[in-house]
Amino acid sequence: QVQLVESGGDLVQPGGSLRLSCAASGSIFSISAMGWYRQAPGKQRELVGTFTRSGTINYDDSVKGRFTISRDNAKNTVSLQMNSLKPEDTAVYYCYAEAWVTGDRYRYEYWGQGTRVTVSS
Repeated sequence: QVQLVESGGDLVQPGGSLRLSCAASGSIFSISAMGWYRQAPGKQRELVGTFTRSGTINYDDSVKGRFTISRDNAKNTVSLQMNSLKPEDTAVYYCYAEAWVTGDRYRYEYWGQGTRVTVSS
């Protein structure tokens, strides 16, 4: 079992900045991908940015140039630095990981509980 815990969500004004963090814990054998998704009320969950299996970084076009993800493999953490925030960035942000658990042949998807970001004046 892998647990993902997000932190850092807050209420911020348009143009402000915020940094989210996610820590993975549990019986982790290996993490193949890790990143961030978000879901606004009434909308589908969508990609924000992820480290892919192939080692590249994918960002949604709506956040390119404003958001940056980073990963610390030694600590099994991933962060999301958000700058120039807009009201349309308001959503619950979820940490995502693909990982093998020690003793299990299969790779599973894991999601955090989410952290809320509200951008409003």
